[in-house]
Amino acid sequence: MTDVFERTGPGGYTVSTDPGRLDVDRIHRFLAGSYWSPGIPHSTVARGIANSLAFGLYAPDGQQAGFARAITDRATHAHLADVYVEVAHQGRGLGKFLVSCVMEHPELQSLRRFTLGTADAHGLYARFGFGPLPKPDWQMSIERQPEEIWP
Repeated sequence: MTDVFERTGPGGYTVSTDPGRLDVDRIHRFLAGSYWSPGIPHSTVARGIANSLAFGLYAPDGQQAGFARAITDRATHAHLADVYVEVAHQGRGLGKFLVSCVMEHPELQSLRRFTLGTADAHGLYARFGFGPLPKPDWQMSIERQPEEIWP
């Protein structure tokens, strides 16, 4: 694993992979209310962060303003997940900045495949080269409803 990756962007906001800076309670609050992980348990969020390459977005005052993570083996594949910018910080180009930082991370440069799922941000991700699966007949998944797995 590489050292901490950090970039400063628009308005003095910073993206960092320093796990010590992450506000897991704040991340959990956002994700538990999101359309993609409603009601997700705190322990599941914490475990997901611990097993991913996590990126915190921080306002100039140091408060966490957003988050993203790459679920990856750091060799061939990554899945971009849980990308968000808190409402109070939106409209400043921070989503683009956050995703660009993920895509620029040194450990993610030699990956063969980068995937994600989104219901509402196709335009954002298309800017970074994401598109429909090139061979959807090769891909399969199991989708479980939150109530099936989270008590």
